[in-house]
Amino acid sequence: MSPQVPIRAVLFDLDGTLYSQAPLRTRMLLELAAAPFLRGPRGARRLARILGTFRSERERMRGPIEAGVQLERLQYEVVAERLAVPADEVAREVEEWMFERPLKHLQAHRRPGIVAFLRKAQDAGLALGVFSDYPVQAKLQALGLDGFFRVQRDATDAQINAFKPDPKGFLFCAAELGVEANEVLYVGDRADVDGEGARRAGMKVVLVDEAHCDDGHRYAGGYEEVWRVVRSYQ
Repeated sequence: MSPQVPIRAVLFDLDGTLYSQAPLRTRMLLELAAAPFLRGPRGARRLARILGTFRSERERMRGPIEAGVQLERLQYEVVAERLAVPADEVAREVEEWMFERPLKHLQAHRRPGIVAFLRKAQDAGLALGVFSDYPVQAKLQALGLDGFFRVQRDATDAQINAFKPDPKGFLFCAAELGVEANEVLYVGDRADVDGEGARRAGMKVVLVDEAHCDDGHRYAGGYEEVWRVVRSYQ
């Protein structure tokens, strides 16, 4: 039997992994419900269509894209074409309602145990990073966690330009962390994109809710259990 490869780095998803997404979505729905008072019924419907279409189109873009196409712009252009609205308007609404307005709520929904986990990981000499499909820096700052992570990347970075589960971003982050992919534990919350992408890259995987490790063991979820996964590979 070949020796077990130890974990030298932990790479995290962000949304739903470093904070709980369900209560945040409830708060944002309440804010969105006030849109008719601010914009009128027609403006509110237009905003809701833009945001809903952006989410659905982004899910469709998880496959390969044409060479030379930049996801950073394409994600807005496909919505603009589908709804016959300006791409700049799509970008402006998405950035306000999906990237900026949620920031003030994030720390209240930070996952229990995440700070203790990160401190233990640092003390153990593990390299730490974040790789998400969405921009990460502002969210990490809002969560009060940005100082823990050496690598902070998202799928629309020009060097990656690929949504999960494409392994490109996972491998890019492993290289930036200075480790081999099989020395990385990826922590996420979605089996279909986080789990599948990390496995394609050759990483170990644990999901914070369903909490499956790649060796087939099952965990209850939460960061105490994730730390046990880390220790099991040391």
